Amino acid sequence: MGRVCFCLATLIAPLTFRAMKMNWLLALTAALSIATSVFAADEDGFKPLMDGKTFKGWKKAEESPETWTIQDGAFVAHGKRCHLFYVGDEKPFKDFHLKVEVMTREHSNGGIYFHTKYQANEWPKAGFECQVNNTHSDWKKTGSLYDIANIGRSSAQDDKWWTQEIIVKGKNVTVLIDGAKVLEYNEPEGAQPGKSFARKISEGIFALQGHDPTSEIHYRNIRVKRLD
Repeated sequence: MGRVCFCLATLIAPLTFRAMKMNWLLALTAALSIATSVFAADEDGFKPLMDGKTFKGWKKAEESPETWTIQDGAFVAHGKRCHLFYVGDEKPFKDFHLKVEVMTREHSNGGIYFHTKYQANEWPKAGFECQVNNTHSDWKKTGSLYDIANIGRSSAQDDKWWTQEIIVKGKNVTVLIDGAKVLEYNEPEGAQPGKSFARKISEGIFALQGHDPTSEIHYRNIRVKRLD
């Protein structure tokens, strides 16, 4: 009888282990499926603007193009002033929801432009710059609409990835950092573009800023959803 019990035990134990393993795998698969579904629902309608391997769809300014490289799936700006423009869509962007993952090194300055247009040299004169700056000497910090609606304290940190979102709908611009609203700007009636920089809500393309040789900014997972 003892031998029979021992034999049954040796047969049942592997089966029990396999069943537990199968249940664990099924539970893990279900959890991943749920997480994927939630993520997919959150990203529904968004179009990626970069492949993480090439500059396809993007065009560097003519000054200091060597400033821009690709590292670990991210566009990296580190060098003299140079802007990188998204030219991969013939239709300009008017109302949209843009998401960009960003990481800065200490004392770095950069920016995300919208409603701008390609410019070979100097600072883009068209559109708005959404500031990227946590610890640079410029007091206008991450999330600011540069020289239009400025924030004096950053909601992000150097050496850590954060998601910067820009939502434009009609005359309203909302900026979020890691899901938290840091700025909301409503363009006043009768607002006119400036003489040097045309900071007026209209339409255009996106651009990323390479600011100066001492700044290093990483931009990745750039995607957009049209709202018009």
